[in-house]
Amino acid sequence: MKLYLYFLTSILITLSAISCKDKKGEQPLPPPLVKKEPAKLTSKEVPLKGPIVNIIDTVETKRLVLCVKDSSSTSIGLSEKLSNILNKRIPNAISITKLKIVSQPIAWYKSQKPPFFFEVGIPIDKIPLKLPKGFIIKKTGGDSALVAHFFGPNILSSVGYDALGEMLKERKKQRAAPAYEIYMDNPFEIKKGKIDPYKQQTDIVLPYK
Repeated sequence: MKLYLYFLTSILITLSAISCKDKKGEQPLPPPLVKKEPAKLTSKEVPLKGPIVNIIDTVETKRLVLCVKDSSSTSIGLSEKLSNILNKRIPNAISITKLKIVSQPIAWYKSQKPPFFFEVGIPIDKIPLKLPKGFIIKKTGGDSALVAHFFGPNILSSVGYDALGEMLKERKKQRAAPAYEIYMDNPFEIKKGKIDPYKQQTDIVLPYK
């Protein structure tokens, strides 16, 4: 009986001491452990599969390109501006100046990350007598060029640029002019229905010497 009372008294003293320390903030009790369920990946977080990149060595085609210079601080803003320029501004200018479209849209980018500074245009048949306000003419052609046939989302286009840079380095060649993109299947054209980006071709052209 005495042993039982001694044991009970010891427990009460211990509990009292813990309670006092907790009130003073000296040794607070740890919070209870709660098991958390693993977070589920949303569709936006699912990793994209790698693009298809096929590189050829060729000669750069000569073109006259009616262009607009612009910039965007975000990828979404970039797509919106490209869509407006390629589907409205440039076609309107071509109609007014009575020019003809001879090839697919082309774009030059200063960087692959925001902020984006770019020049985008559509190849035309001749230089107009008077350029519409806000437009410039850029020329391509004459140099040897490595061309990456790129199939995949535009957000992964840096993979194509990197592959071209590595091949240029291996061949010990130098850039003759800035690289540019030719939209064989215009990703900024307004179309109905869902479009598979891995079936859309963009040619990334790197002139060299």
